[in-house]
Amino acid sequence: MGTVTVNQIEKNVLMLALRAGEIMLMSGSEIYRVEDTVTRICKAYGIPYVEVFATTTGIFISLDSGGEGKPYTIIKRIRKVAIDLDRISLINDFSRKLSDDPVPISEAMSLLEQIAAKEKYTFPLQVLGGALVASFFTLMLGAGYREFLCSLAIGAGVYAFGHLLDSLQFHLFIRNFLACALIAFLAIICSTAGLASHTDAMIIGSLMIFLPGLAFTNAMRDSLSGDLLAGAARAMEAALTAISIASGVGVVIFIWVAAGGVL
Repeated sequence: MGTVTVNQIEKNVLMLALRAGEIMLMSGSEIYRVEDTVTRICKAYGIPYVEVFATTTGIFISLDSGGEGKPYTIIKRIRKVAIDLDRISLINDFSRKLSDDPVPISEAMSLLEQIAAKEKYTFPLQVLGGALVASFFTLMLGAGYREFLCSLAIGAGVYAFGHLLDSLQFHLFIRNFLACALIAFLAIICSTAGLASHTDAMIIGSLMIFLPGLAFTNAMRDSLSGDLLAGAARAMEAALTAISIASGVGVVIFIWVAAGGVL
């Protein structure tokens, strides 16, 4: 049976740490948490020298066991992000348990892949969540039960529409623009048809589905943690998302008013 060299162990630890960081970034984690998790995993396997640099779109890891070999460095580009706070929490716990009680690297990688393969909420449940967010925010804005029911339908339909645009790989800006334009259009139609009267409440309540609250929060947390580059990138992402939302609603309202419609 062959022996495992120090260099091979370093490579395996590097791939394990990279995979953990990749999953966290793809799930929308804060940068400082990604760097801390990668460092914990490497040190759990006795790697004394670890340097990690992560951004919202990539991760760089360099490690060295302190032997005569050269440091190993790897770069991974992150192209797709889908918010999953539960997955972030699972990997966060995984790294801390690994620090206390390291398991064989192959077993650790298997556990990571199980976390990565964890099923998200089913599509019908996601649509229901979008509908409830839209309808209850509409109620909070002072609307009545008719607006609640209209927003329930609008939220479900627009969430499904946004999911369709995602599957067709529309750019985030275009996806938000079209989805929010549809929100404004459907809210105006409901009011015009006499199904509801508080058009503004229905529009604002339904827009809550797409507001970049998590992106803005992570931008603040990254900035306060000293990761100014990541903080600025996420703040710009949140700003562009807000602009696309406002543009979609604004264009529909402008066209409606210009055509002689009344809100």
